[in-house]
Amino acid sequence: MTRKIAALILSIFITVSAVAQEKFVTRYGRLDNIRYHIKTGKKATIIFMGGSITNMEGWRGKVCDYLTATYPATDFRFINAGIPSLGSLPHAFRFAHDVLSKRKTDLLFLEAAVNDRVNGTNEVTQRRAMEGVIRHALKANPQVNIVLMAFVDEDKMADYHAGKVPVEVQVHEDLAKKYHLPFINLAKEITTRIDAGEFTWKDDFKDLHPSPFGQQLYFNAIKRLLDEDFGAQSPKHLTSAKLPRAADPLNYENGAYGDIHDALNRNGFGIDESWEPSDKVGTREGFVKVPMLVSGTAAASVEYPFTGRTIGIGIVSGPDAGMISYRIDDGDVQQKDLRTQWSKSLYLPWYLILGDDLKPGKHTLHLQKKEDGSVCRVVYFLVNP
Repeated sequence: MTRKIAALILSIFITVSAVAQEKFVTRYGRLDNIRYHIKTGKKATIIFMGGSITNMEGWRGKVCDYLTATYPATDFRFINAGIPSLGSLPHAFRFAHDVLSKRKTDLLFLEAAVNDRVNGTNEVTQRRAMEGVIRHALKANPQVNIVLMAFVDEDKMADYHAGKVPVEVQVHEDLAKKYHLPFINLAKEITTRIDAGEFTWKDDFKDLHPSPFGQQLYFNAIKRLLDEDFGAQSPKHLTSAKLPRAADPLNYENGAYGDIHDALNRNGFGIDESWEPSDKVGTREGFVKVPMLVSGTAAASVEYPFTGRTIGIGIVSGPDAGMISYRIDDGDVQQKDLRTQWSKSLYLPWYLILGDDLKPGKHTLHLQKKEDGSVCRVVYFLVNP
């Protein structure tokens, strides 16, 4: 086979693939404002919010390199707000701390589908959390553009093979449609292309943390979206989004961290201003050498007053995690297991809702740990006023 024929065959393959991939990019909205910032304002801040697939080197870096090379006259600021293991629930309550505190955002890439499945986040919480992030972002800056993405894992592939749309993908797409945001369904694209025999999961894509081959596929899809939108003429002015009525009025659009220093009656709890483990078990950046409300191994209790309709805790769950009891105001005592399947090998950041759909106003969370040798470590309280 001559080089010319081989090149022609490759060109046809790439073209066919690109056409097929367009099915997986849905433009419920366009990126007019970020195009204005890049082409007219010559300055843009782009934030990437997700889990480990966002945090790791791969598609994110390729997007940054591509934009910098394509628009050299624009002053870009890229911010990595990806934290391994975190999905929609953590995103909703860390948004003010990890995104809004950095800089006014012009473009937000947002993904939670993989960790929402891995972490077992129920659909109601997913919807409240993802809608909360979107509304929080648009309230802070009505001119921000947001791109929703759903990455792939083997469970989602199994759902598609069973004729079902994965819950996490459906949540992302429903909210993209409601808020007129572009949506990239990479879970469906990768599944469809593997089924078509273009490549394999085992040898090419390899893992839910994609190989360089898989990272390139993610980038290619994002690049197609950007090229299509940025190829249009720059708008003459910025436009502000108008927030529709919320799909779920109990969404976490005001979600924020509550300060552990505001905890009262710390009977057996103390604050370690720069906690780090005494063993060699792994940690996550941002959840080590930070202030932490820590119990001893004996019985302990603490109270946290708050104002809002939702309360939760962001903890570090390690080998010594155990059970807690809690109640809100004078309500019934409930229990929560702080252990995860990864606790034996990792001090994992773990977010738990303890009270939802509360009456508006002031409340008090009462938290207790039994004398069972376990330790409770609270990094943040989670409050949705």
